[in-house]
Amino acid sequence: MRHILVIGIGAGDPEHLTLQAVKAIGRTDVFLVLGKPEERRDLIRLRRRMLDEHARPGHRLVEVPDAERDRGAPGYADAVEDWRRRRADLVAGLLDTHLGPGETGAFLVWGDPSLYDSVIAVVEEVLARRPGSFTHEVVPGISSVAALAARHRLTLTRVGRPLQITTGRRLAEGFPEDADDVVVMLDGRAAFAGIDPEGLDIHYGAYLGTEDEILVSGPLAETSERILRARTEARERKGWIMDTYLLRRRTDEPG
Repeated sequence: MRHILVIGIGAGDPEHLTLQAVKAIGRTDVFLVLGKPEERRDLIRLRRRMLDEHARPGHRLVEVPDAERDRGAPGYADAVEDWRRRRADLVAGLLDTHLGPGETGAFLVWGDPSLYDSVIAVVEEVLARRPGSFTHEVVPGISSVAALAARHRLTLTRVGRPLQITTGRRLAEGFPEDADDVVVMLDGRAAFAGIDPEGLDIHYGAYLGTEDEILVSGPLAETSERILRARTEARERKGWIMDTYLLRRRTDEPG
């Protein structure tokens, strides 16, 4: 029986790899990488460094271009579903071509596979098409959300209050009325700069765990422009950006 691993490899620091992830990498025969256009050389170099340090001799690395996604499509959910189907077609082909009987293949996922990543869903779609053709397991990783909290030395949750995790696309519609603590991911357009900053603090992080890390914290009204400038300069210098932030409503209540 062939076996598939979906391994979370952390937010950017090679030491984010857990012992479980290191052991999983060490028992993998072939690493299947769906290359994304936005991935830059430093990310590719980091991933290969992890394999050089922890993969066993004789492992194979297969890198192919990922399925393209139409980010301008009018129906967002439909576009995502179409993209996932095409990714499943691609993964099915990779397994047929590169993973032999009894071998273990692995997908390396930045951060944690459970947060805004489609690899688990894609693997399960392939398995639904071909029941019993392989087994699979998921190895959790240190997410950018966890790394953000650690770098700012804060807890994400407060006593008796919920925490909401959302996207920049959703935040652009306005800060949620029923939440005081909101973590924002996948914000390509800096939605924090377009909402009412009154009463909000921001704890911002970009390139978390890397030598290019950017950390800014303070009242949103006072720090928004500084974050925008730092973000723009970094993106122009590197050609890409990965950032995450916590928006926290100030209250007089304890906790």
